Amino acid sequence: MKLKNLTKWGVMVVALAFSGCQEDQEVVQQSDIAKETLDKIYQMGFGTKEVQRVDNGYLVEGDIFLTEAALNDQHDPRFLRVGETEQYRTNSLVTPGASSVNPRVITVSVSSRLPASYKNGTQVAIDRYNAENLLIKFLLVSSGGNIVLEKANGSYLASAGFPTGGNPYGSVKVNSRAIGDGNTATFYNYVGTIIAHEMGHCIGFRHTDYMDRSYSCGGSTANEGASTVGAVQIPGTPAAADPNSWMLACIGSGQSRPFNNNDKTALNYLY
Repeated sequence: MKLKNLTKWGVMVVALAFSGCQEDQEVVQQSDIAKETLDKIYQMGFGTKEVQRVDNGYLVEGDIFLTEAALNDQHDPRFLRVGETEQYRTNSLVTPGASSVNPRVITVSVSSRLPASYKNGTQVAIDRYNAENLLIKFLLVSSGGNIVLEKANGSYLASAGFPTGGNPYGSVKVNSRAIGDGNTATFYNYVGTIIAHEMGHCIGFRHTDYMDRSYSCGGSTANEGASTVGAVQIPGTPAAADPNSWMLACIGSGQSRPFNNNDKTALNYLY
C-alpha cells in the first residue's frame, strides 16, 4: 500500500511499506536485480515494478516480502474477486479453527522498540477482525506472538509476507519514524488500519486493487502482475468500484479504513 499526501515523504509506499523490510538493510536498485529473478516474481503473480532487494529476499508491491526460498518453490497462486474491484488471496492460507465458537487463536505482540501508542493501534486492528466472528481470532500478548510487530527503518511504512504451512506470516516490519506517533483515537485508528492491512497479508490477502494500483495510488495504470490460474468471484458482491477497502494498495495520511461490506464478505468467505 502507498501512503498518499504526506508532505514529509511525498508519495509513499504504504502497502504499508515504504521501501525496505528491515533496519539498516541494503536496498538495491531495480536495474541491479537479475531478469531471472524478476521473471520468477512475475510468475508468482506479483508485480515487477519497483522491486527492491533487501536482507534475505525482495520487497514487492510496496509491502510484500518474498524470501529467496519462496521464489524457488513450486507455486499455485490463486485469487478471489469481489466484483470488478478485486479481493485477492494467495493459495496459502491460515488453517482456521473448527468454528467461530472455537476459533484458532493467533497471538500478536508489539516490540518494546515501537512507541506505546502502537499497542493501542494494534488492538484497534485486532478488534476489527474479532468483531467479524471468524474461524480465526487474534489476541494481543506482551511478547512472543505468532505475529510480531518489529521496528524497522527505510522507505516504507510497514511490510509483511504470506502464510506458509497453514500458519500466518510471523512478522510485520513497522517504520514508526515514517508513520509518526500520537495519543488520540484518530491516530490509533490510522495505525490500526496500517496494522490490519499487514495482518491481512499475514493471513493470505493480496491488494484489493491488484489489477490496477492507480485506482488508489493515482498516476498511470499499474497492474501488479498476472496470476497463473483463474479468479473466483465471491457471490453477492457488487460490480462497482470499491474506494474504501482495507486492502487497497495506497492510503492517505491519517486515514482510517474499517472493513467495508465487501471486505467482510471476503473475510467470511475465507475464514
